[in-house]
Amino acid sequence: MKKPNTFANLTQSLIRYLNCPCQSFEPMEDDDPIQNAYRQARDRGAREGFLPVLVVVNETLWECLVMNSGQDDDADDFAFDPGAVANYRDAMLSAPLKSGRLVLDHLTGVRREEASEDDIDWDEEILGEMAGGEAIDRFCGYWDYSTKKTYPLVLAEIPVSRPWEIFAWLPFGGWNECPDTPELMAVSKYWFELYGAVPAVITHDVLEYSLPAPVGDDAAVKLALEHYAWCPDVVDQGSEDGTVGTLTDTLRQSTIWYFWWD
Repeated sequence: MKKPNTFANLTQSLIRYLNCPCQSFEPMEDDDPIQNAYRQARDRGAREGFLPVLVVVNETLWECLVMNSGQDDDADDFAFDPGAVANYRDAMLSAPLKSGRLVLDHLTGVRREEASEDDIDWDEEILGEMAGGEAIDRFCGYWDYSTKKTYPLVLAEIPVSRPWEIFAWLPFGGWNECPDTPELMAVSKYWFELYGAVPAVITHDVLEYSLPAPVGDDAAVKLALEHYAWCPDVVDQGSEDGTVGTLTDTLRQSTIWYFWWD
């Protein structure tokens, strides 16, 4: 049976796991303070050499972080081995990176094969027309829509200057179709170098990137297909008539990229 102070224990354990300056946010109905704190931290981080990430305090995410860093998640009071976490980070940071473009090319081929096996028309049902999208310019992954409040959050100042290295600190993937840490790092490097995309929000099943400006129309066409290859749920489990074309229309207007894995 969980103790009454489970949430406080989890928050403090998460902060110790991250081992960097953090600011906590209780659930709130207006996320302006969160958005403003992130922007201020981003500007300060550019001078001081860190990258801010909004992390939802969640037991499922905690289990992913602990297990991915090679530990047993059954310990009481959210205990973990700091040495094992440090070793995991060192290993991820020192390992040669895959090619993000090749990772996405491979996954695009996988999606085509899946469509063919399911007798789905790739051009009509998957790609579709570039229409029906909406601009995304605010984070949305940290909202609890059942309470109409934000989830409890930590704004972490991750001590890295290269955005893809964030995932060495926050290895939340590797389950179902959610990419693992090496793939998250490789693709994030690829997208940062092309578009300036930076990981900004992480929950147990959502990842959001922040961009300095929307991508151009031509880039959005290629990029939307990459997003679909990377995370088909953003189309397949989105709006009923959503397609890669709809996503293209969204990306060409947006400064936030949203991914959700089931």
